[in-house]
Amino acid sequence: MSASAARLRDPAWTGRVFWLLAACVVLWPLLVLAEFKPWILLTPESLKPTLRFLADFFPPRVDPEFLLLVARETWRTVAIATAGLALAMLIAIPMALLSVRVLSVSALAGRMAPMPAVMRLVVRAVMVVLRSVPELIWALVFVRVVGLGPTSGVLAIALTYGGMLGKVYAEILESGETHATTALLRNGAGRVQAFFYGLLPTSAAELTSYTVYRWECAIRSSAVLGFVGAGGLGQQIDSSMKMFNGAEVCTMLLVFVALVALTDRLSAWLRKALG
Repeated sequence: MSASAARLRDPAWTGRVFWLLAACVVLWPLLVLAEFKPWILLTPESLKPTLRFLADFFPPRVDPEFLLLVARETWRTVAIATAGLALAMLIAIPMALLSVRVLSVSALAGRMAPMPAVMRLVVRAVMVVLRSVPELIWALVFVRVVGLGPTSGVLAIALTYGGMLGKVYAEILESGETHATTALLRNGAGRVQAFFYGLLPTSAAELTSYTVYRWECAIRSSAVLGFVGAGGLGQQIDSSMKMFNGAEVCTMLLVFVALVALTDRLSAWLRKALG
């Protein structure tokens, strides 16, 4: 082989080809089992109702009365997400602090005492249960308990996101710089003091950044929860779709896309400012 050909050859191409083929071998049975058949979308039986449905979207409905309704439901969607995330933080912060090993005084000697270790496992198990149940399932439960409306969405987001935030908060705190926290505990400081003066300052930016990201996700989730009666823009979209009013659906989808884009920009700006 010439020197020029040796320079052009990728030394890792055989490994890449092998793993690509291995991925295809693994994914193909999964796609077959899932009955993944995207070509069905292009059949005449599917294209005709799809085009008819999309044709009803235009022109969007833009009369002032309807736009006022959409603005009110959009604001309600943001309120559901924000209130749900606030309650989730009230759940997540205590559980994260209880599950963080570095704040355990008994762990300074090496192995944690039995009681704190059991409590840590119980708290982590609770967080697993909370985040394992999707917010959509929680919303279905609460719709039957408290009835239709935003309360169901707020509680659903609070429980699922409480488990998510608690887990990630604990991982961020444990992966950060812990020398100052350990030093404070060894010199007689309490757990709360060690957290506020040792652990929090080194992790505040990352904790805040993740919280802002989760707020952005909660806004998307609150719209989806509306389809099961949890209020907000999603419930209004569901009502319009059931009435086959494509013009209203188009307007609300455009507003929701604009809301998500605005939230994304705000989230990026906040993370940049905190970083």
